[in-house]
Amino acid sequence: MNGFEDWVGARSSALARSAYLLTADVHLAEDLLQDTLARVAQHWPELTRGGSPDAYARRVMHNLAIDTWRRRRVRPREVLDDRRVELASPGDDAEAIARRVVLREALARLTPKQRAVLSLRFYDDLTEAQTAEVLHCSVSTVKSQTRHALARLRALAPDLVTSFSDAEEVTS
Repeated sequence: MNGFEDWVGARSSALARSAYLLTADVHLAEDLLQDTLARVAQHWPELTRGGSPDAYARRVMHNLAIDTWRRRRVRPREVLDDRRVELASPGDDAEAIARRVVLREALARLTPKQRAVLSLRFYDDLTEAQTAEVLHCSVSTVKSQTRHALARLRALAPDLVTSFSDAEEVTS
């Protein structure tokens, strides 16, 4: 089990961030991460013999998140919990922190599936085909959900789009 513990130590932070992006709630993200790690632990021997623990964990996490969304069709408005979300890194300026806050609030207003698609595509850096495989949907669904989610982000946080464009001009 030592290999599993080492893997958890190396990957738990990234998995926790992915869980938070999927749930937009610290407590739900902790539950999702715990359930994911329990499933990975159950299958650890098979995963070390030729599987990919990271890919399996991502698939399990997103499947569990989707199952939760299906069970809770009607749910109260999601509220982000600031207590454990790192908004600042050493050396960040006030503008960078403000952009993160605006982005976090805009992401919270997306549908769970839109958050999942954006999380997989841009945070986990998966291709459209890999994202479709994880979410058990078609590539065209991934493309349309991505397009709708990005359009919604632009509408919810137009200043954010402008600030990222300005930042790119400064670095060019």
